[in-house]
Order: sequence, then C-alpha cells, then structure tokens
Amino acid sequence: MKIRVLVSLKPGVLDPQGRAVHHALEGLGFKGVDDVRIGRTVELDVADDTSDEALNEMCEKLLANTVIENYKIEKLG
Repeated sequence: MKIRVLVSLKPGVLDPQGRAVHHALEGLGFKGVDDVRIGRTVELDVADDTSDEALNEMCEKLLANTVIENYKIEKLG
C-alpha cells in the first residue's frame, strides 16, 4: 500500500526557509504572495495490513518532530 505523509510546521513556528522563498519571489517580481511555508512529503510503500496505529507511530517517532511539526497521513492505495 502506498502512503504519503505530509509534514508541515505548526502555526506560529518560524519558517526561515519559507521567508527566504517569499523574499525571492518578491525579488523576481511576483506579486500577491502573502506568506510561504515550506514542508516536506514522505512516501512509503508498506504492507497492506499495516495498521493506522503503526503509521502514526512511525510519524511520531521518526518522520515528524511533533514538537514543532504537524503531519497528515494519506493512503493512496
């Protein structure tokens, strides 16, 4: 089964990478971009019988820093 984990910074956590991209977009002349937040995507191919509990545990223990990041698990099939 294919799994996609979307990891993003929690609201209120500073995102220097996002600020740099925002500044670069302005420098390139793009208007109307109010904010940029950078995240990451982790794609996994797991056994079909992998439980939701196991997927959450993977995220909590390794894939996301839950102190400053949120994550969302998507089952792709």
